[in-house]
Amino acid sequence: MLFRRRMRFSTQPIPQIPENSQKTDLLTQQPELIPPTDDLRQRLLFQEPTLPALEATTLLNSTGDEELDKIIEIAGYAYDPIQDIFYSILNPWQRNVGYCRLYDEAAAPLGMIIDCEPVYFNYDNRKWMISFWKGQYDMVCGGEIGVYTSGIQLNIPEIFSGTFYNCVNDSELLQMSYVLKKNGQILFTRSDRHWWLTGFKLGEFAQPWELTMDVEIIFPNKAMLNAFLDGFKKAGYADFEYSINGNTFNFTYNTPRTPQPTTRTPQTDRIIQEKNRFLCELYQEITRNGTTVPEKLKILNEEAPELYEKALRIGSNQQFFQIFYVLIISAMYLLAAFSEGSPNDKMYLSRKKSEILNKLKQKIEALGIR
Repeated sequence: MLFRRRMRFSTQPIPQIPENSQKTDLLTQQPELIPPTDDLRQRLLFQEPTLPALEATTLLNSTGDEELDKIIEIAGYAYDPIQDIFYSILNPWQRNVGYCRLYDEAAAPLGMIIDCEPVYFNYDNRKWMISFWKGQYDMVCGGEIGVYTSGIQLNIPEIFSGTFYNCVNDSELLQMSYVLKKNGQILFTRSDRHWWLTGFKLGEFAQPWELTMDVEIIFPNKAMLNAFLDGFKKAGYADFEYSINGNTFNFTYNTPRTPQPTTRTPQTDRIIQEKNRFLCELYQEITRNGTTVPEKLKILNEEAPELYEKALRIGSNQQFFQIFYVLIISAMYLLAAFSEGSPNDKMYLSRKKSEILNKLKQKIEALGIR
């Protein structure tokens, strides 16, 4: 009863951001890049894959509990028992929702205090972004590298104004790796050919400034490397802060140089991190008699089911991202519709409206939103 009572207290909604805080329509301006010249519809709309089938989990990357593995995989992750971390699989649901700055703005209100470092550049007549994240994702501590492209400028009144990116396709995956350290001590390492290289340690608490990432990215050619370096320097890094060996780029991500989300303030960071620290300590206390992840999660499910559900989210709020993605693709379709024909042609607009609604319905069904 003690744990259940404490959980009800700990899962109260995060206090609202003060009204005098900056709004999301004042997001950091991204450098204007040369727009692509190919067809808008082919270039921007739904280049990412449809929601894929679940990937097979090997014995070397599982909890040993088939049912738990399936739950984790549905959430978009797998488990590494050697390092005791969760990491993103190649085709999780997150690959369908792309990226925009609003996702970072929403992180703190959703309980995630993380440093963001987006690098914007232009390559192959497309907008690209490679971003780095590290910090506390509610009940887990971790880091991420994400690769996105085909950026389009969007303006959704009172919701978002900025660039929306698609996740890269399989032919554009990059070989990446990083070592995540807390106060100089290695927490874990990650290495893979991926679009979203992640690692999360459940029950570990850290302040973002306690974490560093030693990053390595291998680019396919010098042209892409040089384009990235141009954006990296515009983000505020000097020549001595990185190294190059052939097409391989290395740097240590410690203090972000780009402006952080407007939703992060000293006051809200403190409140949210106090909650996150409490949840991590509570997890450790409840599961102290467990020796393996399945044992700990079984204990957690029995003693504090609310905390169990939160633990399995592993830093992602699926409902938020999917709903916002529907808003994004609505704006994309409307942009494409009004870029063709005559806006005064009522039959044209009526036909386009019907097409948009049908395609939105298909995407919502594919994403599994009910």
